[in-house]
Amino acid sequence: METYSLLREFADSWMLLLLFAFFVGMVVWVFRPGSSKAYDDPAGIPFRHDDKPAAARREADAKEA
Repeated sequence: METYSLLREFADSWMLLLLFAFFVGMVVWVFRPGSSKAYDDPAGIPFRHDDKPAAARREADAKEA
């Protein structure tokens, strides 16, 4: 059996199963109990500077210091 056919057969069977198991594992890891604490801070990044843009805040902080 030539190399291409062997690798193609492996990719079509076992690699597909391995990648599916990896995907399911990642989904379980992200939605596991207790992980919400780890993702609360990054989830709020777009809303941190709601009162004024980040550049204006840095300028204001620089003037105060």
